[in-house]
Amino acid sequence: MKGATELMLYTTLGCSLCEKAKVEIWPLLPRFGLRLREVDIADDDQLLERFRLMIPAVGLGDPEEVCPWPFDRSQLQAWLAERLG
Repeated sequence: MKGATELMLYTTLGCSLCEKAKVEIWPLLPRFGLRLREVDIADDDQLLERFRLMIPAVGLGDPEEVCPWPFDRSQLQAWLAERLG
């Protein structure tokens, strides 16, 4: 996933855990040169099926490879470093 510029946050309306996840995500975006893109799983039947019970989750574009909640900042940083170098 080298060269990724967006960190996808798989979410949906009213997801309170997603707000908690953003607190962990925001400080890491500049470090990895990423911007956050929120993807509402309700807008896509395949994503809804995949993530119905595991949002929030973050990924770099491949919905099959995500870092699912719960994660803290250090866990997410390690996940990103492994993929982005």
